[in-house]
Amino acid sequence: MRFLLFLCLSALLVSCSQEKPSDLLTIYTSRQPQLLEPLLEQYKEKTGIEVILLSGKAPQLMERIAVEANATEADIFMTVDAGVLWQAGEKGIFEEINSEILNKNIPEHLRDANGKWFGLSKRARTIVFNSDLVSAKDLTSYEDLAYPKWANRLCLRTSTKVYNRSLIASMIDVDGFAATKNVVQGWVNNLATEVFSSDTQVLKAVSAGQCAVTIVNTYYLARLADDPKYSNLKLHWANQGGRGTHVNISGAGVIKYSKNKTEATKLLEWLSSNEAQETYAGANKEYPVMDAVAVGSILKNWGPFKEDLILVEKLGSLQKEAVLLAQEAGYK
Repeated sequence: MRFLLFLCLSALLVSCSQEKPSDLLTIYTSRQPQLLEPLLEQYKEKTGIEVILLSGKAPQLMERIAVEANATEADIFMTVDAGVLWQAGEKGIFEEINSEILNKNIPEHLRDANGKWFGLSKRARTIVFNSDLVSAKDLTSYEDLAYPKWANRLCLRTSTKVYNRSLIASMIDVDGFAATKNVVQGWVNNLATEVFSSDTQVLKAVSAGQCAVTIVNTYYLARLADDPKYSNLKLHWANQGGRGTHVNISGAGVIKYSKNKTEATKLLEWLSSNEAQETYAGANKEYPVMDAVAVGSILKNWGPFKEDLILVEKLGSLQKEAVLLAQEAGYK
């Protein structure tokens, strides 16, 4: 009898521990908290919903959600790069959401076809050059940087970073494995130095003349825009005569184990609204997913550009091929 009573009490405690106030949401995120906190405070003032952030590296957070399963406090997983979002979807941690608001606000190519995750901001990965060493008229495309004229003039971030894997994946989608491998081998042959661990390090090397040109996410350049020391760094929109510049996303999805799926969905819907988009994208000097939303002055000065309209979920499904290609091409 005592054993049965213990089991009943244990079950009751587990049940109680799984209850969660309807006015509380928890986001597991690999994004920097300071980028999100002002926006979420705005949401709390508007709705009364408090949002708690748990920050960490994306792989560890995905694994944590999978292990915690029904016991998780997570309602939303938020991260950067469609490749990472795709991996999370493949792990089975997302609920499939059918939201008219999200489907209307977020372009089809920037979200999962089954509603597992949604892009909330865009980031372009394009060419940046030292204007003391290179003329803009000499630049065209990612592929052009593989030609011998760029020998000992190119710097790159490591291929182990998902941003470069996604760029390579987008090239595989258009040009195929063999042709893309030739391009990446050309990049490796043209390197002026060993690969760098961050986009910021690469940009500083280009500015210092260690190399003349590189490929980075635009917000890294935007962060240096007010420092006159880096005034020789200029942006070139890649592949404007073809498929367009590579664009990736930051985004999020509702956790299938969430106790507050309705409120979690409402938060994502609000993050896709005109009201939130300018703040969300602007906090990290990214682009909003909605073209009608204004961008900051730095991005505005760079002018409009043609985007590659690839279904960004392909950046995930082609990740393994991209990793293999980089290894075979000697891109560390």
